[in-house]
Amino acid sequence: PVLDTEDAWVSVEGPVSIVELALEQKRIHYPLVEHQFVLCTILYAIMRLSLKGVKPLSLFDSKGKNAFFKDLTSIQLLPSGDMDPDVLSIRQQFLLKVVSAAVQTLCSSQKDREASEEEYFPFEKGKNWPTLAADLAQYLQISEDLVRRHYVCELYSYGMDNLGEE
Repeated sequence: PVLDTEDAWVSVEGPVSIVELALEQKRIHYPLVEHQFVLCTILYAIMRLSLKGVKPLSLFDSKGKNAFFKDLTSIQLLPSGDMDPDVLSIRQQFLLKVVSAAVQTLCSSQKDREASEEEYFPFEKGKNWPTLAADLAQYLQISEDLVRRHYVCELYSYGMDNLGEE
């Protein structure tokens, strides 16, 4: 982009402006940033829902693992549409664990009427973990319907029929 400057500003001395610094930066490879975002979301879900026995890097194939350690400005080979069935199975199990843990947390918070949902997740007002898992399913190449069906089954199994019907 061309930046027009007034004549009065041309003779000004001092540090380089933040706009000029930003324009000098290399362009990032957005799919790589998105790939990093998926990993961060997975790690956050593991931490927040206290999921045990999950190995986050096992949810990615070798191309996906290698892409995590590259510069965001480099163009990397990311996982293609064809995915190993074992990796897809691990991903599916992970998403179902997230939904189950979210429903269990929701159910236990509703049983303890004294404790509000904000006390369990103080920084996540309005965070809907099952919806997040369904959104994550798109990135991980898992059927969203499978995640939603599991969510409904979990709601019914915990006696939250009114939420399950919705």
